[in-house]
Amino acid sequence: MSSRGKKIFLAITIIVPMIIYCYIYYKPIIQNAPFRKDDFVSMQFRYGLKDTLENTYNSATGEYQYVNNKDSVIRKKVFLKADDILYMHRKANEIGLWNFPDTVGKKSEKSKMVPRYDITFNYKKKSKHVVIYGDFEGNPKLLDAAVEMRKVVQETLTLAERRSAPLK
Repeated sequence: MSSRGKKIFLAITIIVPMIIYCYIYYKPIIQNAPFRKDDFVSMQFRYGLKDTLENTYNSATGEYQYVNNKDSVIRKKVFLKADDILYMHRKANEIGLWNFPDTVGKKSEKSKMVPRYDITFNYKKKSKHVVIYGDFEGNPKLLDAAVEMRKVVQETLTLAERRSAPLK
């Protein structure tokens, strides 16, 4: 075989499959490219039992409403810092929130005490809305990732609330 034939054989057996592999691997990443931190507009987080989502947060308005352990409704203005938004955005990328299905779990008619969490990230061109039900019986890795994302959002809100509270 001539050296030209060897080069053609090398290109067909190694380079072409590598290009195909890169296309298949990076296509979903490129499609989700509009989820950039610079394009972030707002975030909504609502949670509660079953369909009663009485705990809400909207980062655009800063309105934070929740029910405390004394069953009192607390309304506050809590704004997130740029660092908080960056942290949540990076965690969402790390966890893979953009690839989550729209609903994690299913609405159950069995019990009225099933927690439900709605997380929405709004960007200039796209938004991602995920509903997480507490009685999920599917892929445990997906459930762990969804629970971790919920915890990240709740911890960030708790820290922002503590920062905005007046010192005593």
